[in-house]
Amino acid sequence: MKYLISLILRKVPRRHLQRVNGPLLKIAGLFLRGDTVTCPIIGRSYRKFLPYGRVHPRANALCPDSLSLERHRLLWLYLKSRTNFFRQPLHFLHIAPEQCFMKPFAHQHGDGYITADLESPLAKVKMDVHEIPFANNTFDVAMCNHVMEHVEDDIKAMREIYRTLKPGGWAIMQVPFFNPIPETTFEDGSITDPQEREKVYGQDDHVRLYGYDYPDRIRKAGFKVAEDDFIHTLPEADVTRYALPRDEVIFFCEKPLS
Repeated sequence: MKYLISLILRKVPRRHLQRVNGPLLKIAGLFLRGDTVTCPIIGRSYRKFLPYGRVHPRANALCPDSLSLERHRLLWLYLKSRTNFFRQPLHFLHIAPEQCFMKPFAHQHGDGYITADLESPLAKVKMDVHEIPFANNTFDVAMCNHVMEHVEDDIKAMREIYRTLKPGGWAIMQVPFFNPIPETTFEDGSITDPQEREKVYGQDDHVRLYGYDYPDRIRKAGFKVAEDDFIHTLPEADVTRYALPRDEVIFFCEKPLS
């Protein structure tokens, strides 16, 4: 199973997977029902989650019904616990929208929920994050997870998100980190061979390897950044129950009021 999932993720484009993965994985979910792990997004429990990963699939990672991964379940708990996200309708830009979030986010924010992506067939707006087609000070919240490692100019993309947020608005912009994490983000535009990119950046469609300076890169775009170690505030029983990542820092990015 791990090998099959790895092969599919490496060979099938994301836009195609998004069209078919839901129904197929729901069938798998019927055989995994139990009471060992729970997806907090849908409140459904299983004996275990499915493995997931392009190169080295992680055990107990993918919820077959919600399609959430470890980081998505952590972010869901964070949004409910630490933000106003579920307390009121917001004008919300969701870039490269994760399938596990789309229905509950649409239910919460209604017409104010805007999904956008360069290729995804699920998004409302076709958009390049380098040139966001919305006016200054439009959104209360933006989310753009595991995107910046793919784009040509991450600082420009972050500045576009900053521009479209209202003063006092906030964003979540998570990126992957690969051990050993370098002190400084590494990028080299001359590396174009997919195999070499996978060797250097951890994945063949990545264009940089993020280091400990990632929050400083966000600050270059104008944001105030809080590095929230939320995972270590949770009871160990919850970390295990929800199969959460044990080393994920959440970067909470605010646009100053003035």
